[in-house]
Amino acid sequence: MSLGVAVVGVLAGLLFATNASLFADGDGRQPMNLQDLVRAESERLEETNSDVRALQEQVDGLVAEQSRANPDVAAGPELSFASGRTGAEGEGIVVSLWDSPLIHDIPEGFHADDLLVHEQDLWAVLNALWTGGAEAVSVQGHRVGPLTDIRCVGNVLLLDGYTYSPPYVLAAIGDQDELEAALDASPAVQAYRTYVGAVSLGWSLEEREMITMPAVEGGLSMQYARVPGDEPITLDSLPDGR
Repeated sequence: MSLGVAVVGVLAGLLFATNASLFADGDGRQPMNLQDLVRAESERLEETNSDVRALQEQVDGLVAEQSRANPDVAAGPELSFASGRTGAEGEGIVVSLWDSPLIHDIPEGFHADDLLVHEQDLWAVLNALWTGGAEAVSVQGHRVGPLTDIRCVGNVLLLDGYTYSPPYVLAAIGDQDELEAALDASPAVQAYRTYVGAVSLGWSLEEREMITMPAVEGGLSMQYARVPGDEPITLDSLPDGR
């Protein structure tokens, strides 16, 4: 058993080292434009993510062996599902967002930014879906987990090392009526849908009898900020626990 634990530790270390290597290479020309930088790094990120996923599969297999050997400390099915470690399927809805086709012929009184899907629009839909009781959510086919990183640079979506352009597709598993009611009740979603009518921003909502989602890709370990030379900052280390 101790050998298995040691192997898990080694592989986990390789995972962290692989992720860290993304930012360790300071040589070579760096594009000055942020969108150019995103595109220039995309291929390297794809290759590195492939290595990370392969290592994660090995780690998951060894962790599963340890869980079977120590059932008292194994995570229960509810915790495993909540963390995204198991796949999900069921009825739900699919929401798609895309940029306005009028971007090259901007209507009077509006700006170019008004015709693009922004990060806050994606988060507005995501938060409404969670509020509506979504059991699981995916963006562009990627299961959203506790550490999922969703950001936009211009009209480029960065999602856990991958880059995407519109349309952006968000799927949610759960009660369809409750999910749709939560979208209708969200002020942020309603603000977006106002622009759908005003400048033809893209919006579609489709009910699905069956949606299948994979488990979360990558690790679930968190890293904490630290002052150089000091221990990591935790809640216990803050004054009065704050």
